[in-house]
Amino acid sequence: MNEQPAPYRPNPKLKRVENAFEGLLFNSRWLMAPFYLGLVICLAVMLFKFITKLWEFILHASAATEADIILGALSLIDVSLIGNLILIVVFSGYENFVSRIDPGNHPDWPEWMTKVDFAGLKQKMLASIVAISAIQVLKAFMSIDTVFEPQKLAWLVGVHLVFVVSAVMLALSDRWGSDH
Repeated sequence: MNEQPAPYRPNPKLKRVENAFEGLLFNSRWLMAPFYLGLVICLAVMLFKFITKLWEFILHASAATEADIILGALSLIDVSLIGNLILIVVFSGYENFVSRIDPGNHPDWPEWMTKVDFAGLKQKMLASIVAISAIQVLKAFMSIDTVFEPQKLAWLVGVHLVFVVSAVMLALSDRWGSDH
């Protein structure tokens, strides 16, 4: 008695339904494209905000103190870092979740744009957030002579420390995860 089970033959109708469903799921990634377009518009708004801050900075520079100049520069850096963060999310998010970007041998194409995976995206985002929060703490510290709000400063430092610890924990977990 050498009976062998009949080979498995999938139902062709079910296989077509499965393929159609998988195609729908795969193509649903394009629903993210408007999100990235919205972030590009957000980047344009950040550029407008940067230009207005820069214009105010220039207009008030002659009467500003050294601390005012430093605070103005920190504000410009802050907006710039947020712009960088948006750009990182747009490029790496689109590349990782929607479609590959063809740089077309463009000489100015940054190398990282097509090489940031999801783990790298998380780390770059958290590093940017840590830098932005550090600037907020520094701005509060720089204006301590004019407006001292100990509770606000404590909250800023506390939130910044949470971001720093989160960044360290994320880096360690990614490192431990890549070792296995």
